[in-house]
Amino acid sequence: MTFLERRITSFDNLSLYVRDYGDPLDSRVPLFCLGGLTRNSKDFESLAERYSSDGRRVICPDYRGRGQSHYDPNWSNYDPRTYIRDIRDVLAALNVHRVVVVGTSLGGILGMGMAAAMPTALAAVVMNDVGPVVETDGLDLIIEYIKVDRPHDDWDAAVVTIQNMLPNLTFQDQGIWLKMAENTFRRCDDGKLRFDWDVNIAKPMLASDYEIPNMWPLFRALRDIPALVLRGEESDILSPACFAEMQAVKPDMIAIEIPRAGHVPTLAEPESRAALDDFLGRH
Repeated sequence: MTFLERRITSFDNLSLYVRDYGDPLDSRVPLFCLGGLTRNSKDFESLAERYSSDGRRVICPDYRGRGQSHYDPNWSNYDPRTYIRDIRDVLAALNVHRVVVVGTSLGGILGMGMAAAMPTALAAVVMNDVGPVVETDGLDLIIEYIKVDRPHDDWDAAVVTIQNMLPNLTFQDQGIWLKMAENTFRRCDDGKLRFDWDVNIAKPMLASDYEIPNMWPLFRALRDIPALVLRGEESDILSPACFAEMQAVKPDMIAIEIPRAGHVPTLAEPESRAALDDFLGRH
């Protein structure tokens, strides 16, 4: 596991953490890995190691309020528009002008946002189990879990919480579950294991006037940008109808359904790896 740990100051003086793999002088466009709503750079460890093993640069930031980035004292800043500003700051600080986004869930939405807000920075995009329509039933389940602190005394209890959060996953290997727990919880000063995110990130979505915005204009901004979209066969976030409409709107989009996967595919499934190897090898 070889990467540089970087600290970048955001436009409003928060310290943002970034894992930087590979060779900054490699001639290929860097991969820019953006995680899900509560996730952080640890999720991309295996992917980053795989694609940086021959020198390709892979950049994995923690959003504000997640992982090792600082928490925002103003929870209203936990908003995709703010995350896009943070992305600008990270890329500027690293002197990176063009990237291939690998975006899981929220990360895929931010990839679409980059197509609209900073299109020249986006060479290609991978969207992992997300589209311009987010199914509210699936989102409501996610919010219910993330909005409150759930401290645990030991890793066995943390694993049980992960299994309850992800009922569609059926790993037999307990080591995989433990790794997922380690990527989700952190040991705090009081000795407890707590979520590795600020539970306040849910507050904007709990507001009485919150509505998921119309994201089709963002998706249409990908018109001239190569895109690979993965959908978990059992996803409760990206519906089959939306997946089909995305293909109709953007006929050159590569659409791959991952069997037996829910929200979200891990990107380690054989089908995911084959699609990523082919797509990333060309961009």
